[in-house]
Amino acid sequence: MFKRIGAVLLVLLILGLMLVFTRLNPGTIDIDLAVAKVESSIPLAFTIAFATGWLFGLLCMSFVAMRLINERRRLRRSLRNTEVEVSSLRNLPLSDAD
Repeated sequence: MFKRIGAVLLVLLILGLMLVFTRLNPGTIDIDLAVAKVESSIPLAFTIAFATGWLFGLLCMSFVAMRLINERRRLRRSLRNTEVEVSSLRNLPLSDAD
């Protein structure tokens, strides 16, 4: 519950900061993309840069998460095999007890 409240407050804070930034920077900038020049408002350029960086970070994090999920699956399989082996060894009769 506190996570959701914190997330909502964080989103509201970011939106508020974006509104303040938009009000304080009404100008336009020229963006040279090497193949074309684009004229854009400053807040729009920052928003696109922020969203692009966020998506790139999400993509990079998904690769790390997939690697961790595969490692977890491999470790669970190994644990299951080890538990089966230990269980079978416990069920063997003692041959050295004379």
